[in-house]
Amino acid sequence: MNDTEYYRLVRPYEDAMSMLLIRIRVLGHSLYNKEEEQLYHTIQSRIKTKDSIENKLKKKNLEASEKNAKDYLRDIAGIRIICLFLEDIYTLVELLTRQSELVFIKEKDYIKSPKKNGYRSYHLIIGVPVYCADAMEIFPVEVQFRTMEMDLWASMEHRILYKASPKTDSEKIKEELMLYSEKLGELENYFSTFR
Repeated sequence: MNDTEYYRLVRPYEDAMSMLLIRIRVLGHSLYNKEEEQLYHTIQSRIKTKDSIENKLKKKNLEASEKNAKDYLRDIAGIRIICLFLEDIYTLVELLTRQSELVFIKEKDYIKSPKKNGYRSYHLIIGVPVYCADAMEIFPVEVQFRTMEMDLWASMEHRILYKASPKTDSEKIKEELMLYSEKLGELENYFSTFR
């Protein structure tokens, strides 16, 4: 995939992500002046780089083409929402699912069923309609919901294991990270009592 193909590929994903970001931010507002706390702490977003798209396609044994990226990748556009409280994640998911224009493609609740390594997060793939001058098409955006504790753990796990030197005892680190995931979950539950 050359640079022109990459930019042509990602343009509608950028539009879909921008529209979804606006919807998420508006969900934090109140139409009737109710005193409500913000449902999220921070929002991050990104579009996969050309190299990242090509590497992911190669891992799937697919040619790194614009068509394959569009047909086989659901995370070209990504949003991460960091919440202060666990309950806010489920509230935001519920509010998003009420929006009839959005298409819910896939859902993974790694909070109720954490991965074996201790990873916890709530993932949605949401199809967002993008209306252009000549057509409308739905583009997927991956949305990850985490508490601050989940995000801390995921960031440290990525940094420690993916950046580790070959001499590192990765099995021991994995065991310890699993333990810390549980401890951070306990901390999360403790903070929820102050809601």
